[in-house]
Amino acid sequence: MDNLYRSNLAKIVKVTDETPDVKTFKLEFVDEKFRDSFDFKAGQFGLYGVFGEGESTFCVASPPTRKGYIECSVKKTGRVTDALHNLDEGAVIGFRGPYGNSFPIEDMKGKNIVFIAGGIGLAPVRCIIWNCLDLRKEFKDITIIYGSRSVDDLVYKEELKQWEEMSDVKLVKTVDPGGETDDWNGEVGFVPTIVEKVAPGAENSIAVICGPPIMIKFTLPVLDKLGFEPESIITTLENRMKCGLGKCGRCNVGNVYVCKDGPVFTYKDLKKMPEEF
Repeated sequence: MDNLYRSNLAKIVKVTDETPDVKTFKLEFVDEKFRDSFDFKAGQFGLYGVFGEGESTFCVASPPTRKGYIECSVKKTGRVTDALHNLDEGAVIGFRGPYGNSFPIEDMKGKNIVFIAGGIGLAPVRCIIWNCLDLRKEFKDITIIYGSRSVDDLVYKEELKQWEEMSDVKLVKTVDPGGETDDWNGEVGFVPTIVEKVAPGAENSIAVICGPPIMIKFTLPVLDKLGFEPESIITTLENRMKCGLGKCGRCNVGNVYVCKDGPVFTYKDLKKMPEEF
């Protein structure tokens, strides 16, 4: 019987400094056969391990439409993430996965998509954004609303520029009051306020949202006010993951194991769970 906890070796081929405490790691699996056969769906997650330090759970931040590598974005929050940040290109880490369900991209085709993200919450949303952009003809209007505490805290700055320059994408950037700089060309305000200001249409639309729990808590009522149905609002709870296999029980919400039943849920699903936000 295979060992459920055995990792696949992955080499760090590129490290990108996103913010003072966030880095993006581009990984290629050492085993060429596994690299060529590896597949996943947008929204799934993995366990990334630094040998001698432990494992941490992160989404796969790159889209499944781009083969041969995966990316993860890591914010420094403790022992394992600190260890990851200390690694250079060429270092080898462990990866196991993919785990969990995924964004219902087939159901999203032919609809307007509104992506809403805050801070490092853009990582799982980035995966589905690029997935949709790589299949651009399959979707109608695409709107991206992204906010952070300050200009320095914006992740994927180069990709934000790319999205801003795309004629078939509407990007709205915002930073919290006090987080702007003299040359800032975006909005100033909290994400829920900006969502209400932009007022994306709810008809034939799906909203994908991820960010700090407080942001989600105050954005959901705005989407409700704008007419989005609970089943048309999708989020991910991948930050609750621990073992990834439903063995430790630390991700459960009521009778739901987020790692096995999620991490992707609709707002309709969340309403059936004990209040989390």
